[in-house]
Amino acid sequence: MAERSFAQEVKKLNLPAGEVFSGEGILAVTKALLESGVAYVAGYQGAPISHLMDVLADAQPILDQYGIRFENSASEATAAATLAASVNYPLRGAVTFKATVGTNVASDALANLASGGVMGGALIIVGEDYGEGSSIMQERSHAFAMKSQMWLLDPRPNLPCIVQAVKDGFDLSEASNTPVMLQMRIRSCHVHGQFVSGENRAPAFTVQDALENPQRDIDRIVLPPASFLHEKEKIHQRWPAAIRFIRERGLNEFFAEGTRDVGIALQGGNYNTLIRALNQLGLADVYGNSQIPLYVMNVAYPLVDEELDRFCRDKRAVLVLEEGQPNFVEQNIASILRQLDLGTRLHGKDLLPLAGDYNTATVLAGLRAFLERYEVLEPESTVAARQVRIPMASVVPDVVNAAPVVNVAQATASAPPLTDAIHARPPGFCTGCPERPIFTAMKLIERELGPHHVSADIGCHLFSILPPFNLGNTTMGYGLGGASTSALNSKEGKRAIAVMGDGGFWHNGLTSGIANSVFNQSNNLTIVVDNSYTSATGGQDILSSTALNATRSTGHDIENAVKGVGVKWVKTVRRTYDLKAMTATLREALTTKTPGPKVLIAQSECMLNRQRREKQQTRKALEKGERVVRERFGVDPDTCTGDHSCIRLSGCPSLSIKPNPDPLRTDPVATVINSCVGCGLCGEVSHAAVLCPSFYRARIVTHPGRKERLLEALRRPLINWLQRRDARRIARYSF
Repeated sequence: MAERSFAQEVKKLNLPAGEVFSGEGILAVTKALLESGVAYVAGYQGAPISHLMDVLADAQPILDQYGIRFENSASEATAAATLAASVNYPLRGAVTFKATVGTNVASDALANLASGGVMGGALIIVGEDYGEGSSIMQERSHAFAMKSQMWLLDPRPNLPCIVQAVKDGFDLSEASNTPVMLQMRIRSCHVHGQFVSGENRAPAFTVQDALENPQRDIDRIVLPPASFLHEKEKIHQRWPAAIRFIRERGLNEFFAEGTRDVGIALQGGNYNTLIRALNQLGLADVYGNSQIPLYVMNVAYPLVDEELDRFCRDKRAVLVLEEGQPNFVEQNIASILRQLDLGTRLHGKDLLPLAGDYNTATVLAGLRAFLERYEVLEPESTVAARQVRIPMASVVPDVVNAAPVVNVAQATASAPPLTDAIHARPPGFCTGCPERPIFTAMKLIERELGPHHVSADIGCHLFSILPPFNLGNTTMGYGLGGASTSALNSKEGKRAIAVMGDGGFWHNGLTSGIANSVFNQSNNLTIVVDNSYTSATGGQDILSSTALNATRSTGHDIENAVKGVGVKWVKTVRRTYDLKAMTATLREALTTKTPGPKVLIAQSECMLNRQRREKQQTRKALEKGERVVRERFGVDPDTCTGDHSCIRLSGCPSLSIKPNPDPLRTDPVATVINSCVGCGLCGEVSHAAVLCPSFYRARIVTHPGRKERLLEALRRPLINWLQRRDARRIARYSF
């Protein structure tokens, strides 16, 4: 069950030629694939292209209609290896995954694919996860494209350009016999817009055609001596073919040529940000009409010498807009200008930050510095020294003038820094997350057995490294939690603990973690968090999902898989919210004398996915007037001691504090706010940690039955009488 259904949106994929298509970037990519005659698609979900996989899954009937094979791959390596179908056959294929971690996982397959080359168009759609919103290490796909000599497209972030880039990518791949990477930044994936639809095309050569007529070309296999010839082929044949195609097709764009003797060279993905910055400087309108010459490189690699010569030859200076380090594009342009013997001054990282996301404010600062240096703009210091008239209703206007006089520098200086005004809040688990009790149990066991080395993994459980749990020493990659404890292994004393999710387990963990531990006779413990989905990437189904999936095989038990590779000590906790069971099983795993690796499988459905499903059912039931029961937990303020261990051992967003109702007690008491989903962990924590009995459970009944209404009618007067009696007692002692 993915976090979002595209069942309605995918209907647009059947729009005929000439109709206007409106939607999100990922939908536009899918439509472009259909219009390009793609024969097969595969991929692995991950931000920012998780929704692309969800769209493809929801569009399965349409893909079947055109004979297109679609797979949810087991990993990025699996997806990349799928492109082997385009090596010997004129099959157009596309794969997608998160970059750069995806390209790292897929590096073996991609390197072999790029070495031997392809006959059919091979498109690798990488979700570029760089910048402020990223959840991974700050690297880019650019280096991988350069290393393996694959061409990298980075189109302007609007739907017509994205759609055209998909089509151009297939054509470029076939023209140069080289796989092409299409970089989809976060903003590109989720941008909304319109384009004119083309005609959907069935693949000219199908998967069935390939199976019926198998072909082989030994020169395409990476095996000496062919592998030595592949490098020469890349440079002497494929590269010139790619450059020729890029120039003839006009993939890169020139804007406002000849207007000024300074210009800006940028990757297509930064175009919208640059236009916003130019607009704020009064040098472009909101439609993108710039007063500064722009060279937009929708092909980020390779660069075209002739086009750079055309753009730079009549310029005093050029600013290169390129996010991140190393500054591959700037270095490449500098080398080209040197070889062309051009005297154009080149600027880039000297005026812009060396690393980090280039948002509008960042680009605006660097752009202003560049344009001031070459006297296109008046220096900001001169402008700031002036007094700017700003109409403000709350300020008494000047007697002579219609607007008050405000000094910009003084107004800016008086504003407190945002970091001083807002308390930092670490990210954490969702309300009712079934992973929270696992780490609560680990903290309770820590009190008994002392701290352990904990190797974390990629996924929601990575939040355990932050307060209030503060567990986790390293994280090395998806499914590599178990492998990360390999060196920290001893037959005596404490055991290292590895944590991985069910998604990471099937992605890589079963072999590199569990099987490796069996083979090397590890004594460590691996906790597999089984919440029925790859929750961190959007709740997609996997092998062990309990949900029935019409197009995928689910219900395969993790415990059986673990036993299948030779693990002897395996325990499964079916309900992670049972804190006593979690704590007891964890204690046994860390103290048992059974040799070999230990695996604890902690099961409970992802609460976010469960709420998505149950809220729909509840809403329908309420509309029909049916009886609905919702559980809520609360804290008795008279009983609460104000210790707050419940909060420190849980960290649930629904647990908060409020003023103590007792005037003689100053410590605030715990309270459960309305976002509570009734998982019951707070109460479990209180009892397991031997805290206080202040927690209670309430059942909220909507559309109650006749018997329940009768009981309520009897209870209410009694409760009111008891409350009035207590109020009288309190008033008697008040003074």
